[in-house]
Amino acid sequence: MDREKIAKELSFKTDSKIILLVIDGLGGLPRNGKTELETAHTPNLDRLAAQSVCGLTDPVFMGITPGSGPAHLALFGYDPTKYLLGRGILEAIGLDIEVGKEDLVARGNFATLKGDVIVDRRAGRIPTNVNDKICQKINASIQGKDGTGIVLYPGKEHRFVVKFSGKGLSDELSDADPQKEDKPRAYTEPLSPGATHTAEIINAFLDDATAILHDEPKANTILLRGFSKYPSIPSMKELYKLSPVAIANYPMYKGLARLVGMDVLSVGPHMEELFSNAEKHYKDYDFFYVHVKKTDSAGEDGNFEAKVQVIEEVDGYIPRLLALQPAVLVVTSDHSTPCQIKGHSWHPNPFLLFSSTAQVDHVTRFSERDCANGYLGRFHAVFAMPLMMAHAGKLKKFGA
Repeated sequence: MDREKIAKELSFKTDSKIILLVIDGLGGLPRNGKTELETAHTPNLDRLAAQSVCGLTDPVFMGITPGSGPAHLALFGYDPTKYLLGRGILEAIGLDIEVGKEDLVARGNFATLKGDVIVDRRAGRIPTNVNDKICQKINASIQGKDGTGIVLYPGKEHRFVVKFSGKGLSDELSDADPQKEDKPRAYTEPLSPGATHTAEIINAFLDDATAILHDEPKANTILLRGFSKYPSIPSMKELYKLSPVAIANYPMYKGLARLVGMDVLSVGPHMEELFSNAEKHYKDYDFFYVHVKKTDSAGEDGNFEAKVQVIEEVDGYIPRLLALQPAVLVVTSDHSTPCQIKGHSWHPNPFLLFSSTAQVDHVTRFSERDCANGYLGRFHAVFAMPLMMAHAGKLKKFGA
C-alpha cells in the first residue's frame, strides 16, 4: 500500500488546527564555531524547543541537495521523487499566469554579462519596477522561432517567468543557467530526442533577448531553469481532508501551494503581514503554511549577519503563533542555505513539533546540533505530514 492511499484511508476531518512555519534556507555551517541559527538570539524558539519533540529532516535523501519545489513537497507529505515539478510552473501559478496544456514555462533570472561571462546571476537584485520595464521591453521586440508565442511576466526583484506557446513543446530540457558566477552563458540542451526542436526555440530566444538587453547596465542577459508543463498532483484536501491555506510573499511558494490545493492569501512584503494574516484568518482554515523567505535570500547572498537578523526577527513572532493555541505547531525549513556555500545544500534541517501529545525530549535550544539530539532523530521530511496529522488527532488507526 503506498503512502497516498494510506493517507486517504486514515485521515479524517476535525476542528483541530496545524501551523507549519517554514523558515526557508534556515540551516547553515559554522563561522567562528557557530552557525547562523546558533549565533542568533532566539529565546522564544529555544523555549519552544524545550517544550517540543525535535529532530532533523532530510528533504530527499542524505547527501541530496534539493530545490525548493521538492523540499516543500516533502514537507506537505508528497514523495518528491515521484512528483518532479519544474520551478517554472510553480512560479507561473504563483503569479496567476494562465498555463494551458500546450504551454511551456520557465523561471528566469535577469543577470549581468561581462564579455562572455556571467558575473552576477541576479543582476544586483534590480528593483521590481525596473524588472517590469525590462520585461515590457523584451515583450515589445521578441519574435519566437517558427511562430512560437513568447511572453515574459515580471516577478520580484530579478526574477520573471517566461511562457512559450506552440504545438509540440517539450519540458525535457536542461537548465539554461551556469548556476554559478564567473562562468560562460549556458544554453539549454534536449534531454530526449523529442525535445530537440524546443531547445532550438529556447536558445534562439536567449540570444535574441540578450541582444535586446545589450544597453542595460545590469540586467543585460537572462538565465532560465525549471522548464515545465502543467502537472497532475492530488490535493491536500483529497489526501488529508484538510482546509489548507498558504501565507507567503514569493510567487514560487504561492504556486506550489496552489498546485497542492491550498488557498493563497494576498500578503505584502513585510514579515509582520505573514503573522497578522494567520491571526486574521485563523477561524477559516485548519492547516496554515507560513513561509519566511529572507533567511534563504541572505544565505544565497552569503550575508551571515543579515541571516542572523532575519532569524531573530522570526523569533519575535513565535508568541503570536502560540497565542492562537494550535493543536500542532511545527517550525522547520525546506532546505539549508549556508552562507559559506551561497546556495542550497544537502545538510539536514532543524525540526521541532509542539503539541500536547508530543514526547518532549531533552533539547533546550533550537539549532542544528541541538535538534540532532532530539527524540525524532534524523528522518525523511515526507514523514513530517503524518506526524502533524497524528498529533492533531486527524488519523485513524491502521489495520485491525
